[in-house]
Amino acid sequence: MALLNVDQLSVTFGGLQAVNQLSFQVLPGHIHGLIGPNGAGKTTVFNVITRIYNPDSGRISLLDQNVLGLEPHEVAAAGITRTFQNVELFQNLSVLDNVLAGQHTRIRYGMVASAVGIRRVRQEEDRATREALQLLELVKLRSVASHAASSLPFGQQRMLELARAIAVRPKLLLLDEPAAGMNSRESAELSELLRMIRAKFGLGILLVEHDMRVVMNICDRVTVMQYGQKLFEGTPYEVRSSPEVIEAYLGKKRSSTPR
Repeated sequence: MALLNVDQLSVTFGGLQAVNQLSFQVLPGHIHGLIGPNGAGKTTVFNVITRIYNPDSGRISLLDQNVLGLEPHEVAAAGITRTFQNVELFQNLSVLDNVLAGQHTRIRYGMVASAVGIRRVRQEEDRATREALQLLELVKLRSVASHAASSLPFGQQRMLELARAIAVRPKLLLLDEPAAGMNSRESAELSELLRMIRAKFGLGILLVEHDMRVVMNICDRVTVMQYGQKLFEGTPYEVRSSPEVIEAYLGKKRSSTPR
């Protein structure tokens, strides 16, 4: 069974067809790339999956659950989390508190228990803090756990947003241009980190990314979009060799990798 199944998805904004009859699947434990030129509709797909936008038609399911029947706040509880093109953090909170916020769907006590401060609450808070610090260690931010999120440089803010998304313990992680603004060394480190996250947590990853080095290095399969439609789908090697994909990226037919 596919982890994520997008079936005949269509989205329009006024008279603009942003996504047109798009279908693809993300398999369990796979890193799946969703790529295409600017304006192809990639982020719109993310926004429908996470219920920010409503589609005109189509179906999206996570395992056997209809995602389109959920409210935005229920999507994370169902097992889907995401990062954004523009980093979205609680800037005035500490680095640690940002990751703790990502565990809100997994807290096992209610308001009454919290108010009276029973032992179970303390145990749960200790567990959450321990796990949050482990995630910060994973993304190399434990040393700045007490710092305000706003004090971090851009690259570290991206890593913090990633740690917060993983804190939910999702089945599927949506990453929207995680390598944006990174140099080649940072992109290589990100690729290795995503492989590690996939292996450690056993989750699937749907990746929107313009850095083809990242896409080709880590993706098991890639769906290419153009003008809201699926242009091509295959392995990274097949995508890299496709004349249709090369033409979409370069505007002419060439036998080279799209950049």
